[in-house]
Amino acid sequence: MENALKPGVKLPEEDLGTHFGVSRTLVRAALAQLALEGLVDIGKTKSATVARPTKADAREAFELRRALEREVAHLVAGRWNADLGRALETHIAAERTASDQGNHKLSVRLGAEFHILLADMAGNSLLRRYVFEVVGRTTLILAVYGQAHPQQDSLDEHIKLVEALKRGDAADASEIVDAHIRSVEDRALSDLDPTDGAGLAEILSRYSRPI
Repeated sequence: MENALKPGVKLPEEDLGTHFGVSRTLVRAALAQLALEGLVDIGKTKSATVARPTKADAREAFELRRALEREVAHLVAGRWNADLGRALETHIAAERTASDQGNHKLSVRLGAEFHILLADMAGNSLLRRYVFEVVGRTTLILAVYGQAHPQQDSLDEHIKLVEALKRGDAADASEIVDAHIRSVEDRALSDLDPTDGAGLAEILSRYSRPI
């Protein structure tokens, strides 16, 4: 969710297995699952790389995400209670802290997790699964094409959405989340050249022992 590994980065099974202390069989299974979710490409030689979606892929992913999250907003508005409100307010407080501290990577991750948290609250496990997958895909798309969405803008939009949910206004909440995702999509489809990121070893060294 942090866009740490950029599209096209190679994902060698041996390096990943050594780094995380697991067998290549487990690594291969994990990569196969990520490929099913559209996050990894596996070539004819069975070599894996971080997926590089096309702009057509991007349009389809954002179109699906808007449809799914409009339904999430509708369902959450109908199930609203004080516990849901407290959970979202706690999450928004964490987003605000990350934004105030200028921690962009954490802000990106928390922003994505806000939408997954909402999907958790909708009470539909299949819907939650599909939202989780499409949020992952659109996060990858932003890594390829997008300009960074100003975190304060995202935070303000999340707050506005929660206010509509508190009112039980399903129609307004659905419109707000649609507009929010559309603004992210507009940045994702801006005409920018894809940028190269750090290599696998450098990224993994941030999370565990180096390979």
